[in-house]
Amino acid sequence: MADKFEARDGATGVMPAQTGLYYNGGWHVPLGKGQLISANPATGRDLIQVAAADAADLDRAVTAARAAQKGWAAMPPLGRARVLREAAARIRHHKSELALLDALDSGNPVKGMELDVELGVTLMEFFAGLATEIKGETIPVGVGKLNYVQREPIGVVARIVPFNHPLMFVLAKMSAPLIAGNAVIIKPSEETPLSALRVAEIIGDLFPPGVFSVLNGTRHLGEAISQHPGIANVSVVGSVATGRAVMRQGADTLKRVVLELGGKNALIICADADVDKAVAGALKGMNLGWTAGQSCGSTSRVFIHDSLYDDVVTRLSDAFQSISLGDPARPDTQMGCLTTRAQYDKTLDYIRIAEQEGARMAAGGAPDMSGALSDGYFVRPTLFADVTPDMRIASEEVFGPVLSVLRWSDKQAMLHAVNGLELGLTASIWTRDLALAFELVNAVEAGYVWVNNASDHFLGAPFGGVKQSGIGREECLEELLAYTEQKNVSISLD
Repeated sequence: MADKFEARDGATGVMPAQTGLYYNGGWHVPLGKGQLISANPATGRDLIQVAAADAADLDRAVTAARAAQKGWAAMPPLGRARVLREAAARIRHHKSELALLDALDSGNPVKGMELDVELGVTLMEFFAGLATEIKGETIPVGVGKLNYVQREPIGVVARIVPFNHPLMFVLAKMSAPLIAGNAVIIKPSEETPLSALRVAEIIGDLFPPGVFSVLNGTRHLGEAISQHPGIANVSVVGSVATGRAVMRQGADTLKRVVLELGGKNALIICADADVDKAVAGALKGMNLGWTAGQSCGSTSRVFIHDSLYDDVVTRLSDAFQSISLGDPARPDTQMGCLTTRAQYDKTLDYIRIAEQEGARMAAGGAPDMSGALSDGYFVRPTLFADVTPDMRIASEEVFGPVLSVLRWSDKQAMLHAVNGLELGLTASIWTRDLALAFELVNAVEAGYVWVNNASDHFLGAPFGGVKQSGIGREECLEELLAYTEQKNVSISLD
């Protein structure tokens, strides 16, 4: 049985009973006796100690995965879909406890983590529904011959997930490769390992031993994954630096990669925009109440037309100041804390840098050390006005609750600043002029663009970046097909 725990407000949840490595259908003690400590970033207190895998553990897991993958691939697609749907149903049944577990482990508000569970389960069901869409094609080559293409799974897939959405990314990122007939090894963030272990407890028995594995570990495990010859694909949600490292480490074995990396995303407010909606969109686009701004898709650069600048800055400042921070385990908490000490220190460093470079602080700007929050990584949402494109907070990803506001009047100069970075994940455009909207959509260099909206994802719509914000697309049919190999078959009938 899993262990019960109680949060500050009396809410109860379930801590994983198993803290080892899950592979080959069972739980294992790490060969090197490695351990990680999971701590609550809102209190600084340790939660639980979990196992940490090394290269030898990985090798055993990959051996089991390779042995199991062929049988899983031989199962009819609708059979794999039934297994994934049953897994989704079990996860949904445990929604509240999993959300609370993620809140304690990551510092994200429990209300947002309930949304994460639902989003993850929805993507599981979505990919289960695409099971019969792994289709080939026939190619006309003349009388007496048949030429066709069939899609086959690529083998063993490793998915490295980050700390900002621990559970959602486990659920969402396992689904496409499993439906395609691959075996999957999940490596959670070493900072937030708990919900992945609990998922293995809840759904592990549904899959043939070896098909689904969860290995916690440090960056050294990530390096071993990227280099392992038995792993065909490594997919990462993380920083640009992590993506580059994975590509370098996987070069010798020509690893396939799917990379969803960082962003320094622009939100453009035009002169004719609905100001009320644009301000609400800029606030929503920062994902403050979801992940305290720790989101690669956050629109952390707001370009405001000169005619609206002062009004929008005032409104954004008021909105930022009205956000209250609180215990992530409480359902009424508006914004939680940063997940790691490193991210906390980095965010405070960028706030100092912004002031040194001459940006005007319009809201926030300091850690929240009040009362019960004094021991956690709480930073008030911070708004900097009068930012210029040459400042570091206008070009470097903070990955925290810091929003940079830039003034614009010349459209071409604004677009030069918007596109002047090597990142291009998302963008948001606010205008009531349809022609201008299309012009800006075509001009901005980003993989996912909202017009008069921000932050929302839509099922089946391809999500991913351009330039150094990533390779490949996710949350869509293309993600599923990325975990298949095309085989061409040519038959002479004569």
